[in-house]
Amino acid sequence: MPEAGLFVGWGAPVRGREAKGLEVLNEGAEYWGRLQQDGRIESFEVVLLYPHGGDLYGFALLRGSHDQLNDVAGDEEFLRLQARGGLLVERLGVVRAALGDGLQQQIGRFQQAIADVT
Repeated sequence: MPEAGLFVGWGAPVRGREAKGLEVLNEGAEYWGRLQQDGRIESFEVVLLYPHGGDLYGFALLRGSHDQLNDVAGDEEFLRLQARGGLLVERLGVVRAALGDGLQQQIGRFQQAIADVT
């Protein structure tokens, strides 16, 4: 079971750039599929949200080990897609996440941090 995730979230498309934004999303999904096929991540999922009045329009969750995701986050193609996507959608963000066994490790870090400041 993966211990870590990489959350790639995005907001509304830039007006007039919707088609290009969708093209880059498709490129991203193809890239993440190659990462999975090559064993560089364990899995990924793309989620498009229905209109809900919020800022988040969709996200992808890449799953793997911390080492795998550290490697991916510094990969030139990942960085290129992130730069292109940031020009085509509002509020593009990439955030690390704790999953599976990594949840207990992260909870332990929070418990230690609480102990350190109290």
